[in-house]
Amino acid sequence: MIVSSKLPGVGTTIFTVMSALAQEHGAINLAQGFPDFASSQRLSELVAHYMRQGYNQYAPMAGLPLLRQRIAEKIDGLYGVKIDPDQEITITAGATQGIFTAIGALVNPGDEVIIFEPAYDSYRPSIELFGGITKSFELNAPDYSIDWNQLRRLISMKTRMIIINTPQNPTGKIFKPADMQALEKLVGGTDIILLSDEVYEHLVYDGHEHESILRYPGLRNQAVAVYSFGKTFHTTGWKVGYCIAPPNLTAEFRKVHQFNVFSVNTPVQYGLADFLEDPHEYLGLGTFFTHKRDIFLDAIEGSRFRPLLSEGSYFQLCDYSEISTEPDVDFCRRLTQDYGVAAIPLSVFYHSKRDDKIIRFCFAKKEETLELAGKRLREI
Repeated sequence: MIVSSKLPGVGTTIFTVMSALAQEHGAINLAQGFPDFASSQRLSELVAHYMRQGYNQYAPMAGLPLLRQRIAEKIDGLYGVKIDPDQEITITAGATQGIFTAIGALVNPGDEVIIFEPAYDSYRPSIELFGGITKSFELNAPDYSIDWNQLRRLISMKTRMIIINTPQNPTGKIFKPADMQALEKLVGGTDIILLSDEVYEHLVYDGHEHESILRYPGLRNQAVAVYSFGKTFHTTGWKVGYCIAPPNLTAEFRKVHQFNVFSVNTPVQYGLADFLEDPHEYLGLGTFFTHKRDIFLDAIEGSRFRPLLSEGSYFQLCDYSEISTEPDVDFCRRLTQDYGVAAIPLSVFYHSKRDDKIIRFCFAKKEETLELAGKRLREI
């Protein structure tokens, strides 16, 4: 049977490939972005409690009302913004499902969507699946800053959406207030929708604050903001996140959401609602991951890897140009096979061909994992 693929250029993701290679060779997996340490025992007990109590059937389509109320309280406490939990918050099966649903609901065939590359790998396929046209704005090492005047040239009458990601995967770059103000000037008075991927909102370092799009009234009313409990509470396998958008955008979002997943894991939602009562469970994450970042940086000091600045997320980019002239995909394979540490090549986050000699490590790992990885990297 002949099948006409809607995504003919898409194969198995590099994250799956590198994790499988790491397992095959017994390598330390600093490639895929997930922790190797336990999540909160209390959170697990809360979820188990609700499972035992029989909260195992469908949740409401938009999400458990109590959880949405807790999220609204969290947003108010963090950003000083009043969000209507009934009309502006939807619980999703992870942040990627939220991103996919937002694009599916709001991008029509022929619409242009601007993304910043290197970019999280789900953006472009989701846009193309719904008939949109991806317009890439490439960020360049080592600072990955945005020239907003240059970006303006990509805006056209067909521009429907701009996707931003702060803190950014894979670079660890964060938006500063000046970036958000420039974005306001760029889209003010237009019908351009902003999709703001903020899954690492609590992982911001060195005295900076997370510049959520929700802080900016001039942006908030034309934006969908996406968050992840998996990234926040070290439970990536639970696949629970949420989206915040003004009522008109939420209404369109839910039209697609209800025919996509309909509703999300019920006992996990109850457990999260209780867990969110204590803000300390997420307010200390910046300090927690700063420590892990610094452990990794200390561990690779003296190696020939040159770390780039990571302002947020749990990723660290490193330049390996003093070690090898190999393309980054080949270098990452050899790094995994010969030296026992798996990383992700940066070039896979670009649509165009790149050869920057930069790779991405994940430092959301136990201290002993990071120290052993550093020992191996220093020996190269």
